[in-house]
Amino acid sequence: MELRPFGTSGPRVPAVGLGTWMMEQDDRASAVAAIRRGIELGLTHIDTAEMYGTGRVEAIVGEAIRGRRDRVFLVSKVLPSNASSRGTIEACERSLRHLGTDRLDCYLLHWPGSHPLTETIGAFEQLLKAGKIRSYGVSNFDVEELEEAIAIAGPGKIACNQVLYNLEERTIEHALLPWCEAHGIAVVAYSPVCAQKFPKSPVLEEIAAARGATPRRLALAFLLRRPSVFVIPKSSNPAHVEENASLPSLTDDDVRRIDAAFPRGPWKGLASS
Repeated sequence: MELRPFGTSGPRVPAVGLGTWMMEQDDRASAVAAIRRGIELGLTHIDTAEMYGTGRVEAIVGEAIRGRRDRVFLVSKVLPSNASSRGTIEACERSLRHLGTDRLDCYLLHWPGSHPLTETIGAFEQLLKAGKIRSYGVSNFDVEELEEAIAIAGPGKIACNQVLYNLEERTIEHALLPWCEAHGIAVVAYSPVCAQKFPKSPVLEEIAAARGATPRRLALAFLLRRPSVFVIPKSSNPAHVEENASLPSLTDDDVRRIDAAFPRGPWKGLASS
């Protein structure tokens, strides 16, 4: 599995990880097995959040990584409604209990909220000094919001921005993705094979047949053509996880054809996730 730098001074992390959104609705044994299979295959970047199943998904992840914690790059998120100075610290401690660990590798603000960002980042810094997190970042931030975050935290402190990014939602390519690349901020794509129904495309079918891959694997490979991007597809099916662990190499012509089949559309202002 390809490893990429996670932020300006962060560790090298697998380009393909494991998402867990709505995993509480899946068969628990299968979900645990899928996560463990992913870890075996090198998909050790595991993303979750306190919001997912109100802590239930963190508990599933905790079960899956038991005895494997040191092999995992573990990420969770604080809800904006909890992201005050005290609330962020309390939320992190709850997440650690659910996950059965003493630290997170990265802790994110799930989306911009009403609590001052100075409070949230101040709490992140306290958690960092206490060894409860190893880095921090944000999710669903646009360029203007990222500029504010960097002004508060300082250069090189915001490790990543986790955003919606897939073949049918390429808005971030206009401004947000280039801005993150220029500032050394990793871009983590959630719902990378589309949040709802995966699109049918003759172009994807043709290229997939030529490359001995599936259209979903092509979709992930297309997003990863940018070296700053990470993807965290969610699956509770070990077989699907195995597919995600082996992505095809795309030619320049493959990229051109996929780009034409799924145009990013016009820019309507600051790129918002």
